[in-house]
Amino acid sequence: MPEITYIEAIRQGLFEVMRAHPDVVLYGEDVGAFGGAFKATLGLQKEFGKERVFDTPICESAMLGVAIGMATQGLRPIVELQFADFITTALHQLLNNAGTLHYRTGVPVPMVIRAPCGGGFSGGPFHSEELEAIFCHMPGIKVVYPAFPCDARNLLHTAVMDNSPVVFLENKYLYRHIKEAIPAKHDPLPFGKARICRNGRDATVITYGAMVNETLHAARDLIDDTGYDITVVDLRSLKPYDKDTIMAAVASTNRVLIVHEAWHTCGFGAEIAAHIAENAFHLLDAPVRRLTAPDCPVPFAPVLEERYRPNSAKIVSALVDLIEY
Repeated sequence: MPEITYIEAIRQGLFEVMRAHPDVVLYGEDVGAFGGAFKATLGLQKEFGKERVFDTPICESAMLGVAIGMATQGLRPIVELQFADFITTALHQLLNNAGTLHYRTGVPVPMVIRAPCGGGFSGGPFHSEELEAIFCHMPGIKVVYPAFPCDARNLLHTAVMDNSPVVFLENKYLYRHIKEAIPAKHDPLPFGKARICRNGRDATVITYGAMVNETLHAARDLIDDTGYDITVVDLRSLKPYDKDTIMAAVASTNRVLIVHEAWHTCGFGAEIAAHIAENAFHLLDAPVRRLTAPDCPVPFAPVLEERYRPNSAKIVSALVDLIEY
């Protein structure tokens, strides 16, 4: 099987779900002939026509509002945001309308919001933010964040067929930096099922998105340099998340580091840390640690962004401190 990039896997998944399900429509800013800001939708309008793949004005609130209407009338819309940061202008539609409609009326709201996010390319604020904690805090919303091409394609199928609003986070750094051989046909992948990327004995890292690959790099360096062996858990799905896999990993190593690219205070790692403290405190040989971005806007300058984002070297250092606690 040939290897394909993360962005190619998403494009493949979009073609597959639109061929299989005539009720799926896709729209967003420049997704038609231009193929989207990152070319994830290239060729879709040519195959499916302008009635199913079309451009929109720059108005995220309207984009989500229209999706809610479509979803309640028998369609399964996929909305592409150019950058996840811009969804903040549409939080009312997401939180108070999409997230509560099924609860209030009994009418399902099957819609997917594809949201490119994350840094690593000097995008600065407005184009690099990680907002998953905000989405996970909203009742009625599901949130997924794949780290590998195969998972991205498979979770896209799951998201489109789910009857709840789904925020589908795509790390922009992964788009063309990660390749993987994937099967010709997608395998069903349910929400709330984490992936054990490697097993180790000395500590567990719980992570997702671009930080999965940074952690795997760190784990290789760590075992070569120190002999410490690390378990790496890729959550894949943040809401719901896989509590059973987390508990099993905690029990097997008794030390936990949570790594994510988002801000520290009230980041999603705090939810994982709280769950472990409430349910597995007796298993811990050291406090649960978090390695995150600091509580400041995403820097534009490359040297500052490098200081801002977690990376493999920082993960190695944090793991050594944790293991030698």
